[in-house]
Amino acid sequence: MLDIRNLEKTFNAKRAVQGVSFTLEKGTVLGFLGPNGAGKSTTMRMIAGVLEPDSGDALIDGKSIVENRRAAQAALGYLPEGAPLYDDMTPPEFLTFMAAARKIERGQRKDAVERAIADARINTVSGQKIGSLSKGYRRRVGLAGAILHDPPVLLLDEPTDGLDPNQKRAVRALIARMAPQKAILISTHTLTEVPAMCTRAIVVDRGRIVADGTPDELARKSEDGTLESAFTRLTDQAEANAE
Repeated sequence: MLDIRNLEKTFNAKRAVQGVSFTLEKGTVLGFLGPNGAGKSTTMRMIAGVLEPDSGDALIDGKSIVENRRAAQAALGYLPEGAPLYDDMTPPEFLTFMAAARKIERGQRKDAVERAIADARINTVSGQKIGSLSKGYRRRVGLAGAILHDPPVLLLDEPTDGLDPNQKRAVRALIARMAPQKAILISTHTLTEVPAMCTRAIVVDRGRIVADGTPDELARKSEDGTLESAFTRLTDQAEANAE
């Protein structure tokens, strides 16, 4: 459902993403991991069609983000880091606006908005202006916008950032419910979230993929059998190779 083909991006002579390629099937939740500056967000922005790749392509449900961007984006739900919201709207108003922008049929918009509100667990703040909400609730409003049109592919950048433990559990449960029918790519720097949400993990460093496997497979590559230690060893090794 997601086919990433040799994505490349350079900023001011710095190669931020270098030949990133992978595929993602329905029913898989993929953790996209890496230290700050590794190229995670740049890769996700290229997949979403927000940033033009220097070369390469991303096929979303078979549609090219380079050659058929609108159709590819229609099959994608994207939650960027710091997702923009309209502070003077309530969550239902914002989601209704999003439903119109997504060209959801007028007669289906109310049901789509109510479903997204229920799934994102934002019922209790539906009457408040978004500008008055906490960081965690704002994040959940952004998540509701990403799943509003029930896309087959989800791209979530730090979906649990700013959430309290109960909110994190609710998001994990939502991802688990959606996973059998979707391909889900999650970028996170919180390694403890990976085994809780993901069935597969890719580690990137300096714009390149340095590991790809299940969380357990990656953890077994460390001396103490933890994902944190494996992550440190992989990124340290990539840094040493680069030097």
